[in-house]
Amino acid sequence: MDQIRNVSEQTEDVLEKMSRPLKPCIPWVARALLVSTFIEDSVRILAQWQNQLYFLQAYRGFPWGVSHVFLLLNVLTMGGCSALAISRRYTEGAVGGLFAVIVLQGFAYGLIFDLTFFLRNLSVVGGLLMLVAESLLARRRSVFAGLPSMSDEDRSKYVLLGGRILLVLLFTSFVFSGSLTAGRIVVIVVGGLSCMMVAVGFKAKWSAIVLVAILSVFNLMVNNWWTIDFNPTHRDFVKYDFFQTLSIVGGFLLLVNVGPGSFSVDEKKKNF
Repeated sequence: MDQIRNVSEQTEDVLEKMSRPLKPCIPWVARALLVSTFIEDSVRILAQWQNQLYFLQAYRGFPWGVSHVFLLLNVLTMGGCSALAISRRYTEGAVGGLFAVIVLQGFAYGLIFDLTFFLRNLSVVGGLLMLVAESLLARRRSVFAGLPSMSDEDRSKYVLLGGRILLVLLFTSFVFSGSLTAGRIVVIVVGGLSCMMVAVGFKAKWSAIVLVAILSVFNLMVNNWWTIDFNPTHRDFVKYDFFQTLSIVGGFLLLVNVGPGSFSVDEKKKNF
């Protein structure tokens, strides 16, 4: 057991040294990936404006004018809040705006009770919580902020815990979708173990890296929307899944950057 622990620690040290040059880029890449689904959605609404209006009015019962205002508010909120999130300005307000968009779109498009939609968006919310946690931790570490307030410290603990748990829900939807093959079973086992380790905060950073790798490969192989040209509707759905998965990858990268927080096995081990 001690030999396994030593090998694990040595491997982590080597990987830590190899990844050190990339660390300054990780927060920016993570935030950009996290909001990519909102940016894509706002661009798609503008590109398919008439189709979006027709769907809301004909199938969802939106009155003329209300549908216009709803779509315009969605575009402005997603674009503005995404820009704020990437630039790390008014992060909590930006996350609140993006969360409101998720909820309102779920009801407006009649998807709020769809299990896959629900789990995927909970994972996106988990990524947004990681963004809030990053902001709270940055505020606490700032030399200009004075002594950290207990409220900021307490909030970051709970936000990180909630973010970790919600992030792994995407994998639940992956388990229950599609047919079981040998490769899929391997991915489910490895990914499932990594998800549990992320949730409890044990080797959370390295488990998050494993999930980033799995989700990235899965996204490129399965959600390859750029190869679909025979069915525009199907293409839009696959494209939506692609960018949502990118957002969740961004959430895991933020976890790699900020760590699992105080409510984790990794943090408790430091006290012994």
